[in-house]
Amino acid sequence: MALPMRPTCIIPLICVIMWAPGCTARYAANWTSLDARPLPKWFDEAKIGIFVHWGVFSVPGFGQFSEWFWYWWRSQKRTEEVKFMLKNYPPGFKYADFASEFRAEFFQPDNWADIFKASGARYVVFTSKHHEGFTNWPSAGSWNWNSVDVGPHRDLVGELATAIRKKSLHFGLYHSLYEWYHPLYLADRASGYKTQNFVAQKALPELVDLVMSYKPDLIWSDGDWEATDTYWNSTEFLAWLYNDSPIKDVVVTNDRWGQGCYCKHGGYYNCADRYTPGKLPDHKWEKCQSIDSRSWGYRRDMMLSEIMDLPSIIKDMVYVVAMGGNYLLNIGPMSDGMIAPVFEERLRGLGAWLGINGEAIYASKPWRVQQENSTVTVWYTANTKTVYAIILGWPSKQPLQLTAPKTSGATRVTLLDYPNVPLKWAPVTPTGLTIVMPAMPASPGNAWCLKLEGVV
Repeated sequence: MALPMRPTCIIPLICVIMWAPGCTARYAANWTSLDARPLPKWFDEAKIGIFVHWGVFSVPGFGQFSEWFWYWWRSQKRTEEVKFMLKNYPPGFKYADFASEFRAEFFQPDNWADIFKASGARYVVFTSKHHEGFTNWPSAGSWNWNSVDVGPHRDLVGELATAIRKKSLHFGLYHSLYEWYHPLYLADRASGYKTQNFVAQKALPELVDLVMSYKPDLIWSDGDWEATDTYWNSTEFLAWLYNDSPIKDVVVTNDRWGQGCYCKHGGYYNCADRYTPGKLPDHKWEKCQSIDSRSWGYRRDMMLSEIMDLPSIIKDMVYVVAMGGNYLLNIGPMSDGMIAPVFEERLRGLGAWLGINGEAIYASKPWRVQQENSTVTVWYTANTKTVYAIILGWPSKQPLQLTAPKTSGATRVTLLDYPNVPLKWAPVTPTGLTIVMPAMPASPGNAWCLKLEGVV
């Protein structure tokens, strides 16, 4: 397989493996072949993931989309960031100076893993490198701009990977292809992307290093939009990943591999951030959503009114799963390694709800009807021969009527809070049923789930 770049073989490791004697690649380096790869089963069954944005940007921890702080301050010269720096830092202070303050002194990966496990999530996606270029592992291509050389002096990716796997969760890595101010990238861009030195010497070697060193179950690519997948050499990388890498049978990838790729090519689709389709997609998808409505990275100036409450998180998650998607819920830890108590409270609240209602979520499939609105909003999921009706808000009128299910002589209705107590119900003509709901205390998540057996 010839690599469509100059020099001919930009990553010796990929070239050697893909040209190994007797190696027959299952996937060619083109989208027709790569897009035909079946998505590993674990991803669709997992449903819930935790996204973690952590880096040097966590030190200033300021402003809308704080993970873009450097760009807002240096390139956009956005008023808020400029004023913030003038007020709080001396003249001549550079963004790189924040790195020594990124100490992660309270970072205990086992504690993070405990919280993520308690959230009910089945996978975690951690920032290996954001657009600032700082790597959270000892990348050989990022000298003195990585978490071992400066700041924490720790391999953050490696430590968290170990802790996450001890909890039997899948471990994934976010990776930004581009870097705002890397000289090689700026030179490639100035050439109209006729040169690919940044890809050859930085982006792809680091991706291969992450795969070989940490063996992630998921690669969440980003920072691709300024150049085409041909510039990024994405199809060559994915062909190696799917054919010959040590994670070839388990790894899941998203759709951000070059300008024009998202919602079109790759593994599952992220499309835009906070993607919210209005109808059932025909391809596996994932919605990434941040608990802090104004940022992915931590903000020291965040207000409680800007934080999603638990009912909002559950409502959003239920919609996503009913529409066939996965829900990737984001937190931004503090620079010292602490997770804000409000984030922990939301995650544990989600986990408590899933502890009761998880059978309607994990490994579920979209039903023939996704939603109905009667006296309350109801979302449907299905699992084997069972249908689940997830009620958002307790019905104000008795009995509750559902119009979509078709009952039979074998129909049985229970509330997952009390799985061994059948509820009284009656059929409705032409379809549907009425259900006498039991007296229930208020629920922090403001959502309940009915299990409907023997309906179609």
